[in-house]
Amino acid sequence: MGAADEVLDVVDRDDRVTGQAARGEVYARGLIHRCVFVQARDARGRIFVHRRTASKLVFPSRYDMFVGGVLGAGESYGEAALREAEEELGVHGLPQPVPLFKFLYEGRAGAWWSYVHEVRCELPVAPQESEVDWHTYLTEEELDRRVAEGSWAWVPDGLEAYRRLREFRGARQ
Repeated sequence: MGAADEVLDVVDRDDRVTGQAARGEVYARGLIHRCVFVQARDARGRIFVHRRTASKLVFPSRYDMFVGGVLGAGESYGEAALREAEEELGVHGLPQPVPLFKFLYEGRAGAWWSYVHEVRCELPVAPQESEVDWHTYLTEEELDRRVAEGSWAWVPDGLEAYRRLREFRGARQ
């Protein structure tokens, strides 16, 4: 079974499940579904940043400052956050990512409920080759500079999540 065949929950604008469909159909029809974003930091507090592989169904070869992905049918946001973070970082035994906030992302590629989490990963990473082409860790200042200068092609939903995360953290200080 390929990624396009994975069954996802389809949800409404209030994040209530209304049915299920294969991922390929969800993307083709622009159906609202669920996704997790996990900001992973190393022991020094730097943020894991990576370039997605060219084979990704959505936003191939783009840079991202989150690991994560879609929720399978019946999966909770918390389950998906841990599963996706461990898969993409290539680690086992990661602490449960901390949920921060949720928002409805709406862009040219579709719409999805996006639950932003954070996790500290002090384990050596071995990113999943089918998901991650390249990776590094950046300080917040370095990441802010990369985003501001616009020289890297970022995933648009990740940029929106990052903007909202910066606002969220600013509001809590």
